[in-house]
Amino acid sequence: MLNANCCYHLHVPSPEKTLISRIRKLAGSGKRSIIKGIGDDSAILRPPSGHDLLVTTDFNLEGTHFRREWHPADSVGHRCLARGLSDIAAMGGEPIAAFMSLALPADLPQEWVDDFLRGFLALAKRFDVTLAGGDIAESKSGILADIVVIGSAPKEKAIQRSTARVGNIVYVTGTFGASAVALKALFASGKNSKRLPHSERSEGWGRHFYPEPRLAIGRYLRKHRLATSMIDLSDGLSTDLAHICEESGVGAILNQNLIPIARNADLDLALHGGEDYELLFTARKSAKVPVEIAGIPVTEIGWTTREKKVLITDCEHPAKKLAARGWEHFKR
Repeated sequence: MLNANCCYHLHVPSPEKTLISRIRKLAGSGKRSIIKGIGDDSAILRPPSGHDLLVTTDFNLEGTHFRREWHPADSVGHRCLARGLSDIAAMGGEPIAAFMSLALPADLPQEWVDDFLRGFLALAKRFDVTLAGGDIAESKSGILADIVVIGSAPKEKAIQRSTARVGNIVYVTGTFGASAVALKALFASGKNSKRLPHSERSEGWGRHFYPEPRLAIGRYLRKHRLATSMIDLSDGLSTDLAHICEESGVGAILNQNLIPIARNADLDLALHGGEDYELLFTARKSAKVPVEIAGIPVTEIGWTTREKKVLITDCEHPAKKLAARGWEHFKR
């Protein structure tokens, strides 16, 4: 856990013990489920009675998931935790604690670290998540932030990817492509995001830099037993739908006319752009799924099939194969 037994010593931005003490003070003591947090070799957690633990982990790597010249430090911290919280949301869970390991270059300004923690802990406070431990090391090749989020769900009630059934309806929350529009603008400009004039900033600017995990929607779907399967949409609609189909042993057909596309985006970005952090779920035909949950639109976009293929149609031409062209590491 965050302790003084790390292998490396950070002279900049702060000595290791000073930085750990700073993080410990900012993180606070946490909720009742956390018996012991930062300061020991391991944290001690006590999940609520009758609940299963949910555990998810994500890397956040400079040059892969963010760029310092594009992403403000508080955005990097926010996005780091949002990725894990979105995974908990996809299981219909309640977050409890986070564990964060940071590898920082020795010449990184203390201001960057402070802003990173500010973004991370502001989101943690909103969702009552305690930073309960982690590790610190010196990096020789950029910033690495590894996040583990622990959550819980009532015993055997967590919503999984593998439980969709043939004939289910496919639903999504929110809109798609906004984050990809912002990223496309950054690539096109090659500029520091802080210096981009507002005229060049898209509607998806906030969606990209400060994504909103859909925890309230996930809990609602679990409590009302509406979703037969669910996944968070981080890699792209086409890729994440393929994950549901593969794990559940079903296929799917999407109606492209129903896909909710964000303003300034197009169908290609909506299908493959990624980093929307919305939820995709399946439900029985008889399920009474609201058109809005927690203030976010819910849209029916297709259905699952016995044939194990993912297809898309415009309802005027024969359905065609939908290739999974979202994000995948090592794919060229």
